[in-house]
Amino acid sequence: MRRSGARGNGRVLAAAIGVAGASVLAALCLTQSANGESVGAEDVAPPKPVVSQTSTPDPDLPSPLVSMDIAHASDKGRKGINITIDDGPDPRWTPQMLRVLKDNGAKATFCMVGGQAQAHPDLVKAVVAAGHRLCDHSVSHDTSMAGKPRAYQAKEIRDAQRMITKASGGVKPLYYRAPGGAFTLYSRQIAAAAGMRPLGWNVDSKDFEQAGADVMTETVKSEISNGPTVLFHDAGGERGQTVEALRRLLPWMKQQGYTFGFPVR
Repeated sequence: MRRSGARGNGRVLAAAIGVAGASVLAALCLTQSANGESVGAEDVAPPKPVVSQTSTPDPDLPSPLVSMDIAHASDKGRKGINITIDDGPDPRWTPQMLRVLKDNGAKATFCMVGGQAQAHPDLVKAVVAAGHRLCDHSVSHDTSMAGKPRAYQAKEIRDAQRMITKASGGVKPLYYRAPGGAFTLYSRQIAAAAGMRPLGWNVDSKDFEQAGADVMTETVKSEISNGPTVLFHDAGGERGQTVEALRRLLPWMKQQGYTFGFPVR
């Protein structure tokens, strides 16, 4: 889940257009970030430990098969941990992460980019064979997708689902994570109508900053009380630091009494 460096500026519109106008604008333009906050379509909010917000499905769109609410909880309950790994698969880093997960008896959810899955079907199959779950992370990881037309959003989500399913040998992704964490109400319903629960996170390892395994490890340890879903990456850059951080964190998590599960559906 690489995030773009730009941050949108918040705008206070209610004073200018009135409460009624603001309500209409909210219904039409707001997106929802991976941590559940509503943000402008041009914004990509940094992850924070907040509860996701439910929404009423649009009757003009396909009916959701699973909840549209952005998932944060673990199916293992209060002491569950959801390891999520984004942007792959990658022929260098994904096998290393699979080995670390196996060595620690841990399961993870791999949020795959459609183009990467199509290029490396052997790795997708290896992820499935090891008992991990698949997540749709769009075709191209376009972090500006939330501000683009509905048809574009739907194509990115649905095409990636097809690409990942084909690469896996028929196993469908169970979740959808928006590029940069910038969900829209529309993208969440499109994903849910395809049987994929929108997936957020509670703890960001910040491995994209390449600050070193020590910093990543301490970041996760200090923020683990924020919630169960932890964000890592197995592509999009050099991920040796992430592999090492996982190697340290997984035993520590078990020592703290956590068990490894999957996001709720």
